Amino acid sequence: MSTHAKPVPAADCRSEYETLRHVLLCPPRFMEIKDVINDVQKRYQEENIDVTEALRQHGAFVKALATEGVDTAFLEASEDYPEQVFTRDIGFTIGDTVFVSEMAAKVRQGEEQVLQNWLAENGVRFKHLPGHRIEGGDVLVDQETVFVGISSRTSKEAIEELQRHMPAFHVVPIHLNEKYLHLDCVFNILSPTEALIFPEALEQTAIEMLSDRYTLIPVEADEQFKLGTNVLSIGGRRVFSQPQNAKVNKQLREHGFRVIETDFSEIIKSGGAFRCCTMPVARG
Repeated sequence: MSTHAKPVPAADCRSEYETLRHVLLCPPRFMEIKDVINDVQKRYQEENIDVTEALRQHGAFVKALATEGVDTAFLEASEDYPEQVFTRDIGFTIGDTVFVSEMAAKVRQGEEQVLQNWLAENGVRFKHLPGHRIEGGDVLVDQETVFVGISSRTSKEAIEELQRHMPAFHVVPIHLNEKYLHLDCVFNILSPTEALIFPEALEQTAIEMLSDRYTLIPVEADEQFKLGTNVLSIGGRRVFSQPQNAKVNKQLREHGFRVIETDFSEIIKSGGAFRCCTMPVARG
C-alpha cells in the first residue's frame, strides 16, 4: 500500500467535528490481542482477531471515507505492533501541530517512532511529548478548549506539560474511571453543541461542566461496551457509527445527524472503533 495518495497538507485541527480533510490510518495486517490491556480484550482474548475480516472491515471503512471526500494516508503496518490500527492513540493534532504521544502499554511502545518518521517524511509539523505518558484517545479538541482524560494511559503531569506547550489553548483535565481506557470511549464531541456521553464513567462535577457546554446524548452500558461512544464525526453532521449500536444511531438521527453505518465488529474486539482508528491531520 502506498504511504499516501495525495500530498499531505499542513497540520490543522481545531475541533472534533469540522470537515475532515486528511486522516492517517494503519491497516490491521498484524492485529492481535497479545497482551490484554482493556476490558473488551478480556472478553475476546480466547476468540482473538480474524485478521482477514478485520482487513475487510477496515478497507470498507477507508472506501466509505473516500466516498465522503476524505483523503487518507497510511502508516506501514509492522508485525511488532499488534495494535497499530489505533492511530489516534499515538498522536493528536491541536491547531497546527501533531503531538506524538508517549505510549503507556509496553505492547504499544515503539509505535511513536513509526509516526514520527511518517510526519518527518511528509513535512508535517510535530512535537514529541516524552517523559510522561499521554495518548491521543484521551485528547478532544473544541476550538480553544482541549479536554484531556486523566486515565490509566494519560497522566496529570503530561496534561500540565501539554498546557505549557499550548498557551493559546485552555486544557481541561477530566478524571474518568480507569477501566474505560480512554476519554473517547466515554465522551465524544459531535458538534459545537452536542456530545455523546457514558455518564457512569465520569464524576458528577465533570458531567455538570460538560452539560453547561453541550447537549449530552447518553450511551447505555451495552452499547458503550460495543464502543458506541467511539464514533467519528467528519463534518456536515456526518457521523460514522456501527449498525450494532441501534440506540445510539437512533438518537443521532433524531438530533439531525446523517449516520454512516459501517460494520467494525472485528476491530472493536481489541477495544477501539472509528475514532480510535483515525488520526486527523487536517480539518475545516
